[in-house]
Amino acid sequence: MTASSTDPGHVLILGGTSEIALAIAAALARRGYGLILAGRDADALQREAADLEIRHGVSVTTASFDALEPATHPAFWQSLNPAPAGVVCAVGLLGDHGVARTDFNHARQLLDTNLVGCISVLDQAALAFEQRGEGFIIGISSVAGDRGRASNYYYGAAKAGFTAYLSGLRNHFASNASRVRVITVKPGFVATRMTADHDTPALLTAQPEQTARDILRALDGRRDVIYSRWYWRWIMLIIRLLPEPVFKRTRL
Repeated sequence: MTASSTDPGHVLILGGTSEIALAIAAALARRGYGLILAGRDADALQREAADLEIRHGVSVTTASFDALEPATHPAFWQSLNPAPAGVVCAVGLLGDHGVARTDFNHARQLLDTNLVGCISVLDQAALAFEQRGEGFIIGISSVAGDRGRASNYYYGAAKAGFTAYLSGLRNHFASNASRVRVITVKPGFVATRMTADHDTPALLTAQPEQTARDILRALDGRRDVIYSRWYWRWIMLIIRLLPEPVFKRTRL
């Protein structure tokens, strides 16, 4: 489906019940996009869909999606009606780093959720958009992928891989002179359920609505990689530039 000038089409939002996903959904709905909220919790998806429809007057449907079941992703994509004009991948699992260090099943869950499952479903979107000649993919990665840190290197490894995947996908479409856009979003701390048990510094912690605004600005403009909040770009630049002997002495 190609959206018209008056109907921008529907956007598929994966991980559709997270606070960041819902903030993005509301921002898109205010622009007239229809929405497809996808995730595992059918009841929560229905509640959020009804709320978005009432508040914004757009079409909102739901779909069952599990990032940990990649074998189902081709059929999932084919079942979407209408076909999405864009996709936001807000799937994420912070997990418990301490548990992951002694339980590889948990470590694998972090990798499969944050990397393998995301790649699996976005491959379906990429193929469809390539055939159509247009579309957009927005992937929520993390500053945690910019450099491996002792406090979260399993999560960070998955996000580093996801960032590299999105970069390669973007390069692929650019080399084909395609109208398919790929945007990488790297939030720092965001005030969500995922970080509720962590003592995050207030000045460095964004609200989901701020991240949604940053993403919409990127979609309007030409930037391919954004940090949210913006100053995380410079924080992570400093961290990446630390020489390894110095970095090993940090406690990040």
